[in-house]
Amino acid sequence: MSIVKKFPSIPIRNIIIAIILSSCSTKNEVDTTESNPQNQISQGETLTLVANGEDFIRQGFVSKDGWRIDFNHAYVTLADTIAYQTNPSFNAEKEKEIKPIESVTLINTATTIDLAQGDENAPPIKVAQANAPVGNYNAVSWKLVNNPENTGSIILDGTAVKDNKIIKFLISLPVNLEYSCGEFVGDERKGILEAGKTAEIETTFHFDHLFGDAQTPPDDDLNMGALGFQSLATLAQNGELKTNLATLEKTLNPEDYQKLMNNLNSLGHVGEGHCRLNS
Repeated sequence: MSIVKKFPSIPIRNIIIAIILSSCSTKNEVDTTESNPQNQISQGETLTLVANGEDFIRQGFVSKDGWRIDFNHAYVTLADTIAYQTNPSFNAEKEKEIKPIESVTLINTATTIDLAQGDENAPPIKVAQANAPVGNYNAVSWKLVNNPENTGSIILDGTAVKDNKIIKFLISLPVNLEYSCGEFVGDERKGILEAGKTAEIETTFHFDHLFGDAQTPPDDDLNMGALGFQSLATLAQNGELKTNLATLEKTLNPEDYQKLMNNLNSLGHVGEGHCRLNS
């Protein structure tokens, strides 16, 4: 159920070179696994990367200031996504750098995903797979980059409703962000790859950080720091809001614009696990 768009197209000459390099890389991997049987790779052992906008994107929600928000599309463009095994575990809130004992590249070409794909109960979007050595992949790094049309690394297309007022919005946010994250935090553990099996690595997007959540107390840190939707609604004309980051920098008051940037910086998670924003 992957809906990914990979850019840009690659000349034939480059493809040939890539195949040659890949062959060399594969030979190196074989040499390594022969000397270290614990790192052997078979076709049955793969990491699957998924992207998750959570129920906020799939089912819609009410912002901290009372706007019912539903998404037609929520595009994000990922690049340079790498899963790691570390020992000890990487702590994104205390450490600056991931120090891996094993790493596997899951995305190296900009890939656009629609987090709103599927129905309200759809699972996270499958983005990529890669063969990998067995072990506990307890860290991941990834980038948000602008798509090839340069319209944004995050594009939100949807509808907001409050007090019978309807606003159709298209918000383009061309931000380049790079996250380093520790172990997935959630109801189940992820990233543990056993012999002959598949393990899942997740990049999670917390859009409640941007809009807030009416089901969370108003004085909660989440809502105190969230932009909400009301300040965006005031920019709408004739029931439509089509805007981008440059326009928002000019039209939002400085405090709200800073909230927006802070919210985007904290967008990336691994489940409920926090990520470090790399400068």
